[in-house]
Amino acid sequence: MPASTPTADTVFAAAAGADLEALPKSAQDLWERIVAGYAIPDINGPLVEKWERWYAERPDYVARMVERSRRYLYHIVSEVNDRGMPTEIALLPMVESAFNPVAMSTSRASGIWQFIPSTGKHYGLNQDFWMDSRRDVLAGTDKALTYLNKLHGDFDDWQLALAGYNWGEGNVAKAVARNKAKGLPTTYQYLPMPAETANYLPKLQAIKNIVRDPEKFGLVLADIPDAPYFAVVKTNRKMDTKFAAELAEMSLEDFLALNPQHNRPVIAGADEQTLLLPIDNAEIFAAKLELTNQPMVSWQAYRMRPNETLPQVAAKYGMSVETLRAVNGIGAKARVPAGHTLLVPSQSASTEAVASLSEAVFTTVPSGRTFYYTAKRGDRLAVIAVRYGVTVQELKSWNGISGDALATGQKVRVTSDVVPVRKAGGRTKRVVATKGAGKPAQAAARSPAAKPVAGKGKPVAAKSSSSNTARAHGNAGG
Repeated sequence: MPASTPTADTVFAAAAGADLEALPKSAQDLWERIVAGYAIPDINGPLVEKWERWYAERPDYVARMVERSRRYLYHIVSEVNDRGMPTEIALLPMVESAFNPVAMSTSRASGIWQFIPSTGKHYGLNQDFWMDSRRDVLAGTDKALTYLNKLHGDFDDWQLALAGYNWGEGNVAKAVARNKAKGLPTTYQYLPMPAETANYLPKLQAIKNIVRDPEKFGLVLADIPDAPYFAVVKTNRKMDTKFAAELAEMSLEDFLALNPQHNRPVIAGADEQTLLLPIDNAEIFAAKLELTNQPMVSWQAYRMRPNETLPQVAAKYGMSVETLRAVNGIGAKARVPAGHTLLVPSQSASTEAVASLSEAVFTTVPSGRTFYYTAKRGDRLAVIAVRYGVTVQELKSWNGISGDALATGQKVRVTSDVVPVRKAGGRTKRVVATKGAGKPAQAAARSPAAKPVAGKGKPVAAKSSSSNTARAHGNAGG
């Protein structure tokens, strides 16, 4: 192994607060390993041909998707192999998010694996003021593969497992049961399902075919080495995301692409943080951190006073109201109560700023519009939670409710940017309210003090489902 590659034996002084995990040996081409491990039966037909044409006609889109994937794909393939799963599972983020780590669907699904909030929380993906672990490359991959393995255990069929990942396992189980009761086949191609799920496997099959033989479709896939792209660095020190990027000699954009889970311009919120850095940069980061004794946090906690407004706070700290809202994840129409703790810039990095973050309690301000839902006969909190893209625990907290059952006519307070819209035929779809939505977390993580927040990521397609584990996904970040 080259001397520049960090190993488990690399030890840094305790003052540095950082260490690197071991790296495996290098191999050859990652695409070859993926194709060699295909194990899900191929499907054919008009939908597969449709998506083959769709990708073939968009070579720039495919090139951008492949370029983004090179950061993550080796890790995902290795995790898939370690679990004995078909390697085409590693291509699923191409269908879900086009490997855009900050993709956000209209149903609030997030990350390259597109977990909705409730499923993410069910699988232990923390979502709080400081971070959203659904966007964490390591944690999100681990939980997505755990979920997929669970679905495969439920159905003993990878095609049905993938349908369940898209549509929700409850919906797939019901479709299987209905076909079985009618004496019909219960495999994927025979199940009635929404158009999005009917297109889900054909999209993956089209991508499989392109990876297997890109020349056939007039495409060129950039080489991806069968070797680690990043190293894992652990640190117990709080620091600005901008400062961390500078230590690693990276652009802030590249740093956040590997560490997209951070909601704020400060890496905080836990005693120990796990950072992903390109291998060479990881060594540079750890070495520089060991030599740095200065504070690395230029943000501080501030509590809202009675009758104080966000414009007043923004003016006090020399920043726009839009930037203040974005940094703190506050929607455009959300009201901030007195006593609420805000993250504001300090004059310079200081130990006092670090201490203020450690002593303060930061909570999120609900984004979206607040309204009251009138419970119908048989309604339960779980059904309302899925309908509006929130969690049962959030509904209980907002309404002071302990159980799940509701009385007919009972008013239930909901804060959500997901608004059900009635379609013809009595079916419902979900859209995002254009008012009250907060700024993207990644814009906040990039925000320097007193400067407007840069642009937003592209949204991804919405979907709806009655299953309590259904997820939303779409192609984002093309």
